[in-house]
Amino acid sequence: MNKPEAILERNLFAPETLTDPFSYYRAVHDAGMKIEHLPEMNTFVVYSYELCSEANTKPDVFSNDFSSLMGREEDAEIMAILEEGWPDEPTLLTADAPVHTRNRKLVNLAFSAPRVNAIESEMRTKSIELIKTFADKGECEFVEEFAIPLPVYMIAGQIGLDNDPKQVKDWSDAAVDRFSQMVDHERKKDCARSLVEYQHYMKGKIDDRRENGGDDLLADLVNARVDGEKPLTDAEIMSIMQQFMVAGNETTTSTLAGGLLQLMRNPEQMEKAKAAAGGRDPKLIGNLVEEALRYETPTAGMWRVVREDTQLGDTEIPKGSTLQLRYAAANRDPAKFEDPDAFDIERKNARAHLAFGKGPHMCVGNMLSRKEMLVAFDELLERLDDFAIADEDAIAVLPNILLRGVTRLPITFSKAR
Repeated sequence: MNKPEAILERNLFAPETLTDPFSYYRAVHDAGMKIEHLPEMNTFVVYSYELCSEANTKPDVFSNDFSSLMGREEDAEIMAILEEGWPDEPTLLTADAPVHTRNRKLVNLAFSAPRVNAIESEMRTKSIELIKTFADKGECEFVEEFAIPLPVYMIAGQIGLDNDPKQVKDWSDAAVDRFSQMVDHERKKDCARSLVEYQHYMKGKIDDRRENGGDDLLADLVNARVDGEKPLTDAEIMSIMQQFMVAGNETTTSTLAGGLLQLMRNPEQMEKAKAAAGGRDPKLIGNLVEEALRYETPTAGMWRVVREDTQLGDTEIPKGSTLQLRYAAANRDPAKFEDPDAFDIERKNARAHLAFGKGPHMCVGNMLSRKEMLVAFDELLERLDDFAIADEDAIAVLPNILLRGVTRLPITFSKAR
């Protein structure tokens, strides 16, 4: 299908579209376009909820082994830097069965519901501690002062990193930039150095857990055994921990910031959410989290590599091409979500979103992220009042092909009476 006239001059991967893509998605859906072919990239972009879901159920056809698309080009300078570390092993995000199946079994033991529930009180304590640091000021830069430090603190503690939010965030940002395809060569070299630094740091932590044990996800993974499977290697643990480090803060940070922004822009939704906070209606706060995930979709898209000639919907897709599963567009598909551009915390099917993916590669840390956001919104909306955007022009979103989120959100508020 040809592009509709309304978006004929626009490009999904242009920085301005990645920053604010929602009118583009609306035009695509209005035109009935489910898949767009970009021949210059040998890529098919999937916008439809139904077809994104279908592709995720066919990992043998639509492979997750897309590491070659993630900024790991054969560059001599970058390769020389990476030689100082360990192999960047495909484990979860960029692995297919049987490698993915084995690793997922081991990881599931560490990311169990009992472990997530056991640390809820710690999430609440940290949320309250952060709120108290700025509550009396009546203003803050929400991303820097709350949305980053809460999930970074929680994931750092769970994967065995020291409580150094800036270091964890720097490593995480470098990992994201490596496959953003939006940075220059010098930044790619910086990101490679960052990876090697992280690996050497993590090696020390892995050795410590092997020798002394511990009560965190890292110790669980070091000691994980399932059905006679070989234990994870150091390089595999490093890879998995890096993915946890990124997913454990990027998704949560972006959804907290984007969710609060939408509450401020929709006062009637803010009123409902505040009435539910403080433990009065946890189910509604939980649905607020799901609607924020649907509406913001921090993992805006994900790659797949086509392993055989196939068909998706009405589109013939040849072997060797790539798919871009556009989850953010799927989550605004009117065929699945009524009035999809409305932010509605009482939406009946909000949890049907694809913000964490679907199928065998669904985000393994989704329970941890959901719990953190529920606790965070519950405490923020109970303890603070009169939320307002301090400066619309200061709100920032950085362009990135795979990830999207608010990176700066100055707000004002009062302490709840």
